[in-house]
Amino acid sequence: MNFVSKLTTLAVVLHLASGLSIQPRQDGEPRVVGLQLHRSEIRDPVANDRNRMRKRAGTVTGTLDNLQTLYFLNASLGTPPQNVRLHVDTGSSDLWVNTPSSQLCSRRKKPCAESLTYSANASSTYQYVGSYFNISYVDGSGAAGDYVTDTMRFSGVNITSFQFGVGYESTSQQNVLGIGYPSNEVQVVRAGRKAYQNLPAKMAAQGLTASTSFSLWLNDLDSTTGNILFGGIDTNRIASKLVSVPIQKVGNTYNQFFITMTSLDVGSTNIKKNMALAVLLDSGSSLTYLPDSLVETIYQSVGASYQESSGAAFVRCDLENQNATMTFNFSSPASITVPLREMILDLSDPNGEPLTFDDGVPACVFGIAPAGTSSSVLGDTFLRSAYVVYDTDNNEISLANAKFNVTKSNIVEIKSKSAVPSATKASNPVAATAGLPGGNGSGTGNKQKQNNAASSRVPSLITAVACVGIGFLL
Repeated sequence: MNFVSKLTTLAVVLHLASGLSIQPRQDGEPRVVGLQLHRSEIRDPVANDRNRMRKRAGTVTGTLDNLQTLYFLNASLGTPPQNVRLHVDTGSSDLWVNTPSSQLCSRRKKPCAESLTYSANASSTYQYVGSYFNISYVDGSGAAGDYVTDTMRFSGVNITSFQFGVGYESTSQQNVLGIGYPSNEVQVVRAGRKAYQNLPAKMAAQGLTASTSFSLWLNDLDSTTGNILFGGIDTNRIASKLVSVPIQKVGNTYNQFFITMTSLDVGSTNIKKNMALAVLLDSGSSLTYLPDSLVETIYQSVGASYQESSGAAFVRCDLENQNATMTFNFSSPASITVPLREMILDLSDPNGEPLTFDDGVPACVFGIAPAGTSSSVLGDTFLRSAYVVYDTDNNEISLANAKFNVTKSNIVEIKSKSAVPSATKASNPVAATAGLPGGNGSGTGNKQKQNNAASSRVPSLITAVACVGIGFLL
């Protein structure tokens, strides 16, 4: 049984933010590209994230459903410019786009119409690189085609000879902009070739930014705007002290944004301590995924009911009115406090009608799900409450609580190889001993026990969702 519904989702339409306050540099103009985020809708983020998360066979191997939010960048590729919408993903490293001649995009219902496509033959600046672009999914689906170079444009920024993949064969209508480590690119992992300069690296190489670092501020669940900054931070959007923690190597390589989570509090109660769990910071995942046994304890604390067939847990919507919090702790003193209301996602059918449990109580999706045998992921339900700096030059993540709904900016450049401005390093960083790909598992639990609290109401709810949503499967 598939859990499908029309859910409001955030999308990122990135353009240069107006009214930015840039701190002056002594050696010339500041090299920071600041971009603003806006809201959009998609119908089936659950199926979308199920496929997206499967592409990283060495990292996330299970079925991880995604609810509520996706983030996009509007850009153009080629000469003359061909507009494309790109799903911004910190969990992967390649930009890849669909082409109009693919079997998927040629379908009568035009599934690629919203994200748009790129035609190499229509661009005078296109250059062929090689036919070894191949992203594979666990279920056998994926995207394959060519690596090419062409001109990329967004918000007045021109990036020449930029390498990306073209999916001549594809099963996903979403174009993807991966901004992770170049060492995690398909041509490195799959083809055994040297890394190329992906977007953060290429912007630094062309002098558009002073470093490959970038910062992410998604704003709260109800907001219509947020920001991503390449090469800088915005101090006005930071509510607490920035603390830098080390990124964990996978094997002997820095290739994904894993950091170590040490404990978790719900309200004033510590429900798990003395952990050394690797967690992946992933803007491409709308939900947060943690070890099953830990999730079971969380569900008991908030009265959530897990439905395995849908991959989601449900809570009473009025839970969002409680002034409660969850605190995610990392190497001291790094911690992020998430208001519980940021974990409560509204649920509606394709007609926009709210769904209820069988006793008439409005039902919402809870923003944490079990990771099963896959890696733990801190997705958008966590990231919205955090200001996160991805410092790939120094292999560190700097974390602070986010300040919501800020309208004025104060942007500071991150210089090459320099520490993140105003950040303090964790005094005794903890190395992950569990949860890394290829290492110890993330922990499992008895999923039958997760159907607590409102479990008698779940079958009625799931049946309703399946009935109203099945017509929207692609």
